[in-house]
Amino acid sequence: MAEKEPEVAEPEALPRTIVRRLVKEKLSQLSSDTEISLLRDSLSAFSESSRVFIHYLSSTAHDICKESNRQIINAEDVFKALEEIEFAEFVGPLKSALEEFRQKNSDKKAATSSAKAKDGNKNKQAKRKESPAKNETPRSQKRHDAEASGE
Repeated sequence: MAEKEPEVAEPEALPRTIVRRLVKEKLSQLSSDTEISLLRDSLSAFSESSRVFIHYLSSTAHDICKESNRQIINAEDVFKALEEIEFAEFVGPLKSALEEFRQKNSDKKAATSSAKAKDGNKNKQAKRKESPAKNETPRSQKRHDAEASGE
């Protein structure tokens, strides 16, 4: 009887929809004149290959990190790992993509923090209008108190 290969546990498997989308996008860039279909087996092969590559890259980056007596893997460790496993041609494009990602995030954070600051100022102004100062009683309350005391 032939041994059945163990199936990958769900948490380790890459989402099929994302793998399918990535593969189809790349294939459409390569051949714009025809639509290429993917068989289920080919999609599984792409997914499994990607998973193995990610494990290999992360293991290599982990080793580089440990050699530096650190416990947290940073982007430079991943770049060095790519060079070590002979995928140096990816380092340049990945550095560019990382810089672009960081720039977009910093722009979003700046926009979010400035929006929060504006909202915070509006809320403070609204609260000041709604409630009088602690030592100050509103005029209507003073009038009501004066009428009650017979003044």
